[in-house]
Amino acid sequence: MTLSAEGYLAMVTETMNRVAGSQREAVGRAADLIAEAVRADGVVHAFGTGHSEALAMEIAGRAGGLVPTNRIALRDLVLLGGAPADVLGPTLERDPTVAHRLYALAPVRPQDVFVLASNSGVNGAMVEFASVVKENGHALVAITSAQHSGQMTSRHPSGRKLADFADVVLDNGAPYGDATLPLPGGGAVGAVSSITAALLAQQITVEVVARLLAAGQQPPVYLSANIAGGDEHNHALEARYAGRIRRGS
Repeated sequence: MTLSAEGYLAMVTETMNRVAGSQREAVGRAADLIAEAVRADGVVHAFGTGHSEALAMEIAGRAGGLVPTNRIALRDLVLLGGAPADVLGPTLERDPTVAHRLYALAPVRPQDVFVLASNSGVNGAMVEFASVVKENGHALVAITSAQHSGQMTSRHPSGRKLADFADVVLDNGAPYGDATLPLPGGGAVGAVSSITAALLAQQITVEVVARLLAAGQQPPVYLSANIAGGDEHNHALEARYAGRIRRGS
């Protein structure tokens, strides 16, 4: 691919088509788990660190998405847990000790399901969080790069990776290092993991809604807050999950 906007578009298009085809079955299995949780009055908790936090934002609290969704973030340690702001350094995602505190701060019930995103799938906080999720009996969907994770050594003391804990693993199709267009002096530019993870998140959401409709249940789906009646519609649905979903953090 040429080092140009057009070259990047071609690479993204090829990667998205490959991911959409290869992950079709996994998307369906993830949707089954989430639809089952929603039918049981469960909430979808989404967690990602670094740029993978975009995946959690794609799932929780956006127009066209499910209302029973909650975003977990490392900054919850400060905003909800009273930790000093300087704890939020660039290496915090490698610290497995924060996972138990994050889980304890989340408004979790037994029927809830988790979607965790990490391109590398090896950092301590994410791997430990996945372990905590499974220890507490929740279903777990992981979105990661099979290639990148496969070439990395785990940074968790157990030597395990995110994918090792998941009930369903979705491969975001990103290459090792995430960037796609090689540079003449080494390295590359043009990352894809955020784009393909968003694709997978939206595909899962659509499939969940289809399953809820097939089961005769009206899906609790957000309208845009920027259209007439959006706020009223959304607030009415959010009231069903009062204290269980957080917005704005």
